[in-house]
Amino acid sequence: MSVQPRGVSLSLQQVSKAYGDRIVFQNLDLAVASGDFISVVGPSGCGKSTLLRLLAGLDRPDSGALSTAPGPRPGFVFQESHLLPWRTVLQNVCLPLELQSVARAERNERARQALIQVGLGGEGDLYPNQLSGGMKMRVSLARALVTSPDLLLLDEPFAALDELSRVHLEEELRQLWSARRMTVVLVTHSFSEAVFLANRVLVFSSARRGIGDTLEVSLGERNEALRRTPEFVGLVQDCRARFENLQKVQL
Repeated sequence: MSVQPRGVSLSLQQVSKAYGDRIVFQNLDLAVASGDFISVVGPSGCGKSTLLRLLAGLDRPDSGALSTAPGPRPGFVFQESHLLPWRTVLQNVCLPLELQSVARAERNERARQALIQVGLGGEGDLYPNQLSGGMKMRVSLARALVTSPDLLLLDEPFAALDELSRVHLEEELRQLWSARRMTVVLVTHSFSEAVFLANRVLVFSSARRGIGDTLEVSLGERNEALRRTPEFVGLVQDCRARFENLQKVQL
């Protein structure tokens, strides 16, 4: 039985954003369907993280229209886990619910369920200094999921991890998305990660001040075996080639 999308739809129309004299976006158009999973790749400084901030409501466009339907209730996962060292794993995951004044019993139960979803069901009493890098990112992901977001924003969350941990978390993230079908926007510098996780890869360009190219990704089940198929390898190479071609474009 297919899972119905529970995410938000996103629409950016002619959105422009600048910081001082530096133009990040100019007349950016983007539409994301409810429950879709998109990845964003591009050179440093091209506006990938700015896009996430706009979608999260942490920043506003200078011009143009940005709309979501409904909500949204965003969850944000950063490159660093940003866990509070004096709080246990369970208490860290509870924090967003605590800030929403959710009753203690309910927030503890929801936090436990979120930890189970990311494979840390028995680690709630540990402290951050007792965790590996991969475990910390799992806690950060659980903290984002505990509020049942309909929009999940990921800013290079696995960049600092070893390759094995990264691969495992990529597979788990895709499984979580398949189960929940929230809308996901992932920023990454990894072409392999972008293709493995997303249904569509947006290739940003500094020269074009926005989206320079788009790669549609039609793959079957995302698992370790997929990574060794000619189809997957070809898509990763295609994504890299599109990125490199855009770097040759002059202002």
